[in-house]
Amino acid sequence: EVILYTTPTCPDCLALKDWLKREGIAFEERDLSDPTIMAEAKVRTGVRIAPIALVGGKVFYGTFPSQKPGLTVALGLPHAA
Repeated sequence: EVILYTTPTCPDCLALKDWLKREGIAFEERDLSDPTIMAEAKVRTGVRIAPIALVGGKVFYGTFPSQKPGLTVALGLPHAA
């Protein structure tokens, strides 16, 4: 199960969602602009920066380029050459 905490105007959030869609990875998106969702994300992850990706029990956050290598491994995707 993949959960993404995103905001509507975040470029890294858009890049992450586009990449997951291209890879055929289903995800549940939760909007951090909702205060209830923001509080949920902070409790679950301890993080207050978008995007936040949860894969299994692992938490990834920060820019899309910084998340991509770890997400690739966590999702079992082949590594880019």
